[in-house]
Amino acid sequence: MNDNILEVRHLVKNFGGNEVLKDINFTVKKGDVICVIGSSGSGKSTLLRCINMLETVSGGHILFHSEDIMSGKLPVPAYRMKVGMVFQNFNLFYNMSALKNCVVGLRRVLKIDKTAARGIAINYLNKVGMAPYINARPRQLSGGQQQRVSIARSLANDPEILLMDEPTGNLDSKSEKEVLEHIKKIHQSGKTIAIVTHSKELAAKAEIVFEIHDGVLAV
Repeated sequence: MNDNILEVRHLVKNFGGNEVLKDINFTVKKGDVICVIGSSGSGKSTLLRCINMLETVSGGHILFHSEDIMSGKLPVPAYRMKVGMVFQNFNLFYNMSALKNCVVGLRRVLKIDKTAARGIAINYLNKVGMAPYINARPRQLSGGQQQRVSIARSLANDPEILLMDEPTGNLDSKSEKEVLEHIKKIHQSGKTIAIVTHSKELAAKAEIVFEIHDGVLAV
């Protein structure tokens, strides 16, 4: 049985005349924890945005369970539910409570009824220690708390792989340790994770580490 979730093949991304990603190749298997490191501007965040279809690739292929995501056969919203994304800047809806942030995708994309969606959201908010804050809006939460809500929101959709773009990049040391502990628990639960980061501590916890330098990926 093929346990490859994602396969990136000869991926190229240009912004105008600037080639940001150059012939990127790697595979993510079920249960992997992959970390991509590199300096600012090296292309690591762009790589995740390409995988999550937030950027249009310039060349190459991204396969999800052997199906090319650029073929047009995969509905983008449904794909993004299976390939979840956690952003450095949290990317929460600031007019919604923590609970509603986690419910909205379940209701609008997965069409889960209100009661069931609420139960799923509360379950994952509890897993990241945010159940006491379900009615708080993002502006009432610390950076670490907002990031944990963001993680709960992605997990509530039951993604097959969780992409994390500098998940501790905007956090103080205390919040960073809290988020790192929850990431560890997520992996222990069996979730597949791909992280881009500057954090040496995060990279040390990964099973596979790649480095991007000048748009080129190396082990």
